[in-house]
Formats: sequence, C-alpha cells, structure tokens
Amino acid sequence: MTQPSSLPPLTPQFCFSVTVLRDFLRLSRGTIDDTITQNLNALATPSRAGFDPTSTSRLARPATRQIDASSCEAFKNQILFPSWQSRSDVLSYCTLVATSPDPDDPEATLRETEKEKNRERVVDERLDPYSSRFFPREARTEQLATILRQEMGVENIVRARSWGIVRERCGDIENSWEDALARWRKLHTAP
Repeated sequence: MTQPSSLPPLTPQFCFSVTVLRDFLRLSRGTIDDTITQNLNALATPSRAGFDPTSTSRLARPATRQIDASSCEAFKNQILFPSWQSRSDVLSYCTLVATSPDPDDPEATLRETEKEKNRERVVDERLDPYSSRFFPREARTEQLATILRQEMGVENIVRARSWGIVRERCGDIENSWEDALARWRKLHTAP
C-alpha cells in the first residue's frame, strides 16, 4: 500500500515555483487519490473458507466487496487524511504567500514603468479605436492566487470522488469528507 506524501519545506520560493507546487499536488493526488480503488482493494481480505464452486453460478454478484472496518479506519487515519492534510497545509501556506506583499517581486519595477508609460500615452480613438486598451502585467502574487483557486477547485473534486469510493467500500460512513477530515484533525493534530 502507498504511503502519504510528506510535506515539502514551505518557503515563498516553493509557492512561486508553480511547476514544483503543481508537481507536488499532482504526485500526492496520483499516489493516494487516483489509486484509491487499488489501495482499498489491497485492504480486502481474501476468503477464509476457500473457493466455493457454487459462487461462480450466481448471476447477481456484489459489485464491490466491503472492507473490514478496522482496516478502513487505519487507511483513513494513516494514509488518506495525512495526505489530504499535507496538501491542505501547502495550499494554505501558499495562499498566505499570495495574499502577502511581495518585496522580492522581480517584475515590480517593470510594471511601474509600464503604468507610467500608459499615463503619458496620448490616446486618439479616431485614429486607433484600440489605443485606449492597456493590459498591465499581473503581479506574481496575483498569478499565484489564480493558480491556487484552480488547485483548490481540483482538490475539492478529487476529495469528493475519493470519499465517495471510501464510503462505498467501507460501509455506511454518514458524514461528508469535510466533516470526517475535521474530526480527524481534532483527534490527530496538536492544539
């Protein structure tokens, strides 16, 4: 069975390296959530009574086998929720970086120069109706915020899908993934 992804060292540079950030999220999702059915199948215990030849003659057979409750709890508490938590920690940290001022922005002076040039520009819409358009460059914090909104949307979809499979395979789990993760956080994280 796979292990949860470990939390990378969180620095603003990690967040601004969009490729590294997305690779971490992609690998973490691929290791746990994309292979959730295989991970849960690995938990299913083989038949204790041996092969029953009459089982092949049944027309209606259950689509999925239920997994032992203790195995499901161990999977959720040791693999699934820690992986989700590490991704949540990365997304939360990078959201803080995206909403904080960025004194190290390499394009800040270039953006200011472009804004100054735009103020000095003479606009004559009779000669060029598009001359009044000006598209300033986005700050890298704004770009990061856009990427993080997209990744949070992906994360919610992935978690809902994974939780649906866990609910199906582990029996009657009543609450949503948000409630289950919040309960796990209360029990397994330090105050």
